[in-house]
Amino acid sequence: MSLLPIFWEWAEFALRWLHVITAISWIGSSFYFIALDLGLHRDRKLDTGADGEEWQVHGGGFYNIQKYLVAPSRMPEDLIWFKWESYATWLSGFALMAVVYYLGAELYLIDPNVLEMSPAVAVVVSIVSLSIGWILYDLLCKSKFGDDNTRLMILLYVILVAMAWGYTQVFSGRAAFLHLGAFTATVMSANVFFIIIPNQKIVVADLKAGRTPDPKYGKIAKQRSTHNNYLTLPVLFMMLSNHYPLAFASKYNWIIAALIFLMGVTIRHFFNTMHARKGLLWWTWGATVALFLAVMWLSTAGIYMQDDSDEEAALGPMAQKFAAAEGFEDVHDIVVTNCSMCHAKEPYWEGMASPPKGIRLETTQEVATLAKEIWLQAGVTHAMPPAGSYMYLDDESRTAIRKWYETGLEG
Repeated sequence: MSLLPIFWEWAEFALRWLHVITAISWIGSSFYFIALDLGLHRDRKLDTGADGEEWQVHGGGFYNIQKYLVAPSRMPEDLIWFKWESYATWLSGFALMAVVYYLGAELYLIDPNVLEMSPAVAVVVSIVSLSIGWILYDLLCKSKFGDDNTRLMILLYVILVAMAWGYTQVFSGRAAFLHLGAFTATVMSANVFFIIIPNQKIVVADLKAGRTPDPKYGKIAKQRSTHNNYLTLPVLFMMLSNHYPLAFASKYNWIIAALIFLMGVTIRHFFNTMHARKGLLWWTWGATVALFLAVMWLSTAGIYMQDDSDEEAALGPMAQKFAAAEGFEDVHDIVVTNCSMCHAKEPYWEGMASPPKGIRLETTQEVATLAKEIWLQAGVTHAMPPAGSYMYLDDESRTAIRKWYETGLEG
C-alpha cells in the first residue's frame, strides 16, 4: 500500500484541526471584545480616568473591566496583545487550502464545465485574487469615501457580491465558496496585521516616549474591528459549505452567497444592539429566516446539471492515468453498482435531494477524477458505503479498488 496518500490525508486532517482551533480562539476573543466595548457603562465618573467600565462574573469570580480611550497615565508592564489568534488562523487556513485545493486542483479547484485551465493557472488566479481583495479594500478605507463607515460597508458588500459572481465564473462551485470565504478572511486578518496592531504599537511608543497619542489610531482600529465583526459569520458559512452541495452546486450560487452575507449582518446586528443595551431587535431574526428561506428556494430552483456530452474531453492528466490503469473497468462497475444510488445527478435514495458533498459517481470522468476519494473511502477504509445502507462491498471489491489506484499512481 502506498503510504504517501495516507500521509497527505493525515496532514490535511491535522491542518483542518489546527485551523478550527485557531479560528475558535480568534472568533471568541473578537466577539468578546466587541460585546465588551458595546456594553461598557460610560456614564460613570471613574477616578482612573477610564472611558467606561463593566462588571462581569465568570468561573466563580468577579471581574471589573475598564477601557481607556488611549491608555492609562502609566503604561503597565504586562500588556497582552491579541494578534496571534488571527495570524495563526490565516496561516493554517492558507496551508489547508494549499494542501486540498492547490495540490488537488484537478479535483476540487477546476471545473472544465465552468472554465478550462491548467492547475498552475488556477493556483495563480487564486493567490492573486486574495491579494487584490485586501489592496482594494484598504485603499477604500483610507480614502475620503471611507470616512462614512455606513457608505463604506455598503460598497464592501457590493464588492463581495461581485467577487462571488466572479469566483463562480472561474472555479468549481465548491472552490468558489471556499475562495469567497478565504477572500473575506484575508481582509479580516490583514486588518489585524497591517492596521490594528501597528496602530496600537504607535500609541504604545508615544506613551513610552512621553508623547500624547493621537486618538485617530484608535478610531481607525475600531472601524476595522467592526468590519471584521460583521464578516465573521458569513466566512464560517463559506468554510462549512463544501459539505453541503445545495449551497454551492446551483446556478444561483453567487446569489446565495450574497444573501448569506446579509444574514451575517442581521444576526450580528441583533447581538451588537443587545450588547449595547439598546433593546432586542427581534425583527432581525425574522429577516434572517426570510433570507435563509430564499437561500433554500434558490438552491433547489437552480440545481447545477453538468453536461456529460463529452466526458472524455474533460479528463485531466491525473484522471487520464487512472482511467487507463489496469482494473479500471471492474472498479467502474463496482462503484456505479454500489455508489450511484446516492452519488448521482438525481439520487435514488429516498429523502436525498442532492449527492453527498456534490460528488457524483456515474461516468468514466467522475470515477477517474475521484480516484483518490474512492480509494480512501471504499478501498483503504470501510467508510463507504455507509453501514446503515443495504449496499455492501466485500473484501474482494475493496482489494480491486486498492490495486487499481496503486497501479494508476505508478502509471
